[in-house]
Amino acid sequence: MEQRKVSHPFVLRKANHSAGESIKRCCRWMLESENTCSIGHRWTPGNMAVTTVILLQLTLVSLVSAAHYISGSMTFTPKGSGSNGTFRIEIRNKETYHMCSDQHSYSCYSGNCGYEIASQSGEIDKREDELNYEHKWCETETVETRILPNDKPFVLGETGCCWTETRTPGGSSWRLQTLIDLGTRSDTEQSNRPPVTAVLPVLRVPENCPRAYRLMSFDPDGDSVQYRYGVSKYTECYQCRQFNGFHLDQDSGTLHYLKSTAHDTVYGFELVVEDFPQEMITLNYTDGTQSKKCPLLRSVNGSSAMSNATTSNTTTTTTTTTTTMYLMPTPLSKLPLQFSLLVDPPAPSCMDGLYVPEFKKPTPEDGTRVHAQVNKEMEIKIMAEVFYGTIDHIYLTGPLHVTKHKTTDGEFFIRWTPAESNVGSYFTICFVVESHFRHSVYQSEMRCVLVHVGPEQVKTDVNCEGSRMKLTFEKASLSNSSYVRLMFRNPNDYYCSLYSYSNSTHITASIPLYSCGTHLEEDEDNLIFKNEIVAADSLTGSITRRTKLGLNFYCQYPKKGTVLQSFTVHRRNVTVWDKGFGTLTYSFEFYPNSRFYNRIDPDFYPLEYELGDRIYMEIEVSYIYSYLEIFVESCKATPYDNRYHGQSYTFIKDGCAVDSTVQIYHSYYYSNRFRFSIEVFDFIKNYDQVYISCSVMVCDSRNYNTRCAKGCISATRNPFFPGRRKRDVSAESGVHFVSQGPLRLKRSAQSTATNLNLNAILIAGCVLVGVGIIYLKMSRPKWQLLRSFKS
Repeated sequence: MEQRKVSHPFVLRKANHSAGESIKRCCRWMLESENTCSIGHRWTPGNMAVTTVILLQLTLVSLVSAAHYISGSMTFTPKGSGSNGTFRIEIRNKETYHMCSDQHSYSCYSGNCGYEIASQSGEIDKREDELNYEHKWCETETVETRILPNDKPFVLGETGCCWTETRTPGGSSWRLQTLIDLGTRSDTEQSNRPPVTAVLPVLRVPENCPRAYRLMSFDPDGDSVQYRYGVSKYTECYQCRQFNGFHLDQDSGTLHYLKSTAHDTVYGFELVVEDFPQEMITLNYTDGTQSKKCPLLRSVNGSSAMSNATTSNTTTTTTTTTTTMYLMPTPLSKLPLQFSLLVDPPAPSCMDGLYVPEFKKPTPEDGTRVHAQVNKEMEIKIMAEVFYGTIDHIYLTGPLHVTKHKTTDGEFFIRWTPAESNVGSYFTICFVVESHFRHSVYQSEMRCVLVHVGPEQVKTDVNCEGSRMKLTFEKASLSNSSYVRLMFRNPNDYYCSLYSYSNSTHITASIPLYSCGTHLEEDEDNLIFKNEIVAADSLTGSITRRTKLGLNFYCQYPKKGTVLQSFTVHRRNVTVWDKGFGTLTYSFEFYPNSRFYNRIDPDFYPLEYELGDRIYMEIEVSYIYSYLEIFVESCKATPYDNRYHGQSYTFIKDGCAVDSTVQIYHSYYYSNRFRFSIEVFDFIKNYDQVYISCSVMVCDSRNYNTRCAKGCISATRNPFFPGRRKRDVSAESGVHFVSQGPLRLKRSAQSTATNLNLNAILIAGCVLVGVGIIYLKMSRPKWQLLRSFKS
C-alpha cells in the first residue's frame, strides 16, 4: 500500500501484531462504505488520495482579543432537534484573564456553525488579594445557545492576544478550537456527548514537591478519553510546547510535575481532550450520509497510539521491505483545555499538612460523583488544615453561578443550584485551598467532583421565621414511603416531633432554632442553623442503617453581609448587627427631586421613568452613636434583585462616580445620609425592570484613617492602592448590602396595567433564606448531595 498524505496530526500508524489488525479492519470498513474518516478527508476506493482542508488560516483573528490570557476551555451539550429539522446546542466557554472580562466571541473554523439565540455570562471565581498583579486572575464563563441547520460536524473556536507572560519564548497569542459532531450514534441512538473535564485556571506547586494533577476523564457515553498536547500545524494552539520537568499520561489524563525552578512567570499548558468509541460505531446524519468511528489504537503496554506516523521503504540488493500504514481513528469530539501553572519557591517540607494544606473529612475525594436536582441548591463541605501558617482562601472552577463560602470556623462550602436546562447534564467542580506562611503561598492538591443533574424529587418547602424553622414536604415524594418513623437527630421534646403538625399527605415540622439537635454555623455574613431528618427502625428505636434516607435543611439569617433577600415590591429597612457598632438600620428610598423632602410612597412601586429622567436616591443609616458617618463603596443596576447577577451596570465603584451623570449631594449636617442621583440609562431599556443595589458601611468620623475618610480611590488616582485591608472593627464596620426597586421605563396604559397585575402576585418575603438538602448515605464513606430548596 502506498503512503497517503493526510492533514490530521495523527492519521497514520504502523501496523503492529497487537492492535494493528483491528485498526486495519476498521479502516477497510470505512473505505468500502465510502464514508468520511474525518473532517476534510474523503476516502473512496478509486481515489486513495486525501484532500486536505485547512480549518483555519493563521491570519484569521477573533473579533475580540484580550491581553493577559491565563486559561480557557470550551465544551458543548446537544439539546435535541426541532420539528423544522434544526438542532439546538449549548456552548460553554470559560476564559481567565488578570481582570474580569466576559466578552467572548466565536469564529466558525469549518462547517456550518449556525447562529446564536441566547447567551449569558458571569464570573466563576477570581483572585484579587495579591499585591503582585501577575498573580491576580478572574475566570468567567459564557453559556450560549445555538441553532444549527443540520447535524453535520463543524469546528467552532476563538483566538486572540495575548497570553500572560509565560516561560515559553515567543508565540504570545492563544487559540481555542472545538470539534462538534451531532451525528446520531449507532450504539446509543443519540448525538455524541463530549468528555466532562475541568481544571483550575492557575495551579501552584513548590519547586521541590513533585505532584500529580489528575484531570477528570469521564465520558457520558462511556467512550475512551484521551489527553494530549495541542499541535500548532492544525490550529489547536499557538505556543504548543511540551515542557521539560512534566509528564502527561494521555490515557489517565494525569499531569505529573517532576521538577523545575521557581519563577514569577507561568507555564502555559495547551491540551486537547478527545473521545473515541469503545467499539466500531456509525454516525448517521439527517442528509443520509454516514461516518465510521473506530476505537482508539493501543499498543501492548497499554499506551495510546497517538504519535506522528512515518512510513519507511527500505530497499536492499536482494529484497524490498514496505511498512504498511493504516488510518488512525479520528475522535468523536475535540475540546481545548488550557491553563497556567506557577512554580513557587521551595517549601521547607512537602508533607501535606505542614506547610502545604491537607484536606480532611468530609471533603469529598477526588473523582467523587455528586447528584443534584433542578432548582435545588446542592452543597459540598470542604475542610483542610495546615500546621504552619493559616488557610485563607478556597479557589474553584465550575458551572456558572457556583458560589463559595467560608465559615468563622475555617470551613468552606461550595453551593450551586442547577437550572431546568441542566437536567441530564454532567458538570465538573474543581477546587484547591491556599495557605500563607510569612510571605509564602502554598496551594493544596486539586480535587474535582462530578455533578450529575437530575429532575426534582422530594417536594420540600423551608420557611424561616423569627425564631423557628418550619419544614414541609410531601410523603408521596419520598422514594420509599414505608419508613417506620422519621425523626430529628435529637428529638428531645414534644415540639421536636415530626408528627405533631403532620397529616396524611404532608410531613410538617416547626422547631425552635436552638433545639432538636440544630447546629449553628457562622460566616462573615450569616448565621446558619442546620438540622437533619433521618429514618428510625421502629417507633422508639434508633436510627436505621437500612433505609439510607437523610434530609438536611437549614435557615440562614443575615448578620452583617447580604442583608436583603426580599421579594416584596418595595424593600423594607434592613437591620443588621455589627461588631463594634451594635445595631444598624439602613433605609434605601427614592425621591421625586433634589430637595429630598418627601420620599416616594411605597404604594407607587414599581417606579416608572423615561429615558433622560433623573433618579434621586437616599441611603440612610440609624445608629446609637452620633460620631458615625456613612460611606457608599459601590452601586450597580441589575435586572434582578441579585447583586451577583452576570448582567449589571456599575455607576459607583470604589467610592467614585464612574458614570458621568452621577451627582452626589454632600451634607455637612447629616453624616448618616448619602444622597445621589443618576440619569435613566439605556440598561433599563434592555430589561423589563432593574434594581439598584449598593454596598455601604459606617465609620468613626473622628478617625482619619478609615475607608470612609479615604473617599474615592480609583485605579487612575492611586494605582498602588492595595485594595481592602483588614479593618479595625473599632473604627469601621463591615460592608453591608442594600437594594431597592424595581424601576421600569414608562409604557402605554395597556402595558402598564399588565405590569401592575404581575406585581400584584409577587410573594412578600423577608431577609431569611431556607434551604433543604436531600442526600443518600452510601455503603462507602461518601455523601451524595441530591437537592435543596430556597423559599
